[in-house]
Amino acid sequence: MKGWILFVLLLVGCGGDANVAGNYSIALTNGDNGCNLSNFTPGNTTTNVGVTTVQDGSKVTMTVEGLAGVALIGFLGAGKNVFTGSVDGDDVSVESIGTKPNTSGNCTYTFNATINGTLDGDVLRGRIEYRAADNGNSDCSQVHGCLTYQDYNGTRPPQ
Repeated sequence: MKGWILFVLLLVGCGGDANVAGNYSIALTNGDNGCNLSNFTPGNTTTNVGVTTVQDGSKVTMTVEGLAGVALIGFLGAGKNVFTGSVDGDDVSVESIGTKPNTSGNCTYTFNATINGTLDGDVLRGRIEYRAADNGNSDCSQVHGCLTYQDYNGTRPPQ
């Protein structure tokens, strides 16, 4: 009987969310450029991007550091190198809602970014997606529904 109770306790203890907290060194590979972003060439890579991840239960905050963080601020808006979201099991999903306005004719739009990934030990892999959020004007046909993405993988020191 004691063995059965121990087994049940072990099963209950196996559930829950992964600990994704830490300082990651990320490598990025540009994917499709459906939003026709300037200075974004599919297949190009960037290495050693610093990302600091803080976790409180299932809530997660990721901050992109260094030059990549500065580039995100320039692209998404002030303070938008910080992503918030959650972890569910080994999967993490965070987003940053852009505030920097862009225009094309009567179209006004911003870009939002979402980071989705899966933790395997001390390796985090996934995709960063950039999507335009527009005002629905017919001049928005170039950006409406567009998707530009980067695949990434990163490591942190062993936990």
